[in-house]
Amino acid sequence: MSAASSSLSSLSLPTRAAAVPPAVRRGAWQLEAGQAMTLKATATSVLRVRQGRVWVTRDATDQWGSEDLVLAPGDSLRVTTGQRLVMEPWDSFGATYSWDAESATADAA
Repeated sequence: MSAASSSLSSLSLPTRAAAVPPAVRRGAWQLEAGQAMTLKATATSVLRVRQGRVWVTRDATDQWGSEDLVLAPGDSLRVTTGQRLVMEPWDSFGATYSWDAESATADAA
């Protein structure tokens, strides 16, 4: 047996798949502390904070310059088609958010 084969055979592989975080199962996404996420709307969408706070920077447009916002649980932000934003948790606790097409959020209301 070669050295490469013996080292591969000693690897410990997980016996089951990692669990999906509960927030993802409910249609939301986790953002870990220190993690930044870039989102670009392919259609008018709504970013909704479910847990934690996020710092959001929207790209400049013809109508206004770059904008920084802090969103708290329950806050939402309408993002128009083609608009890009970068967000990250405001603090070390992380955050949970949803990102849905505007029409889907209107139907749910």
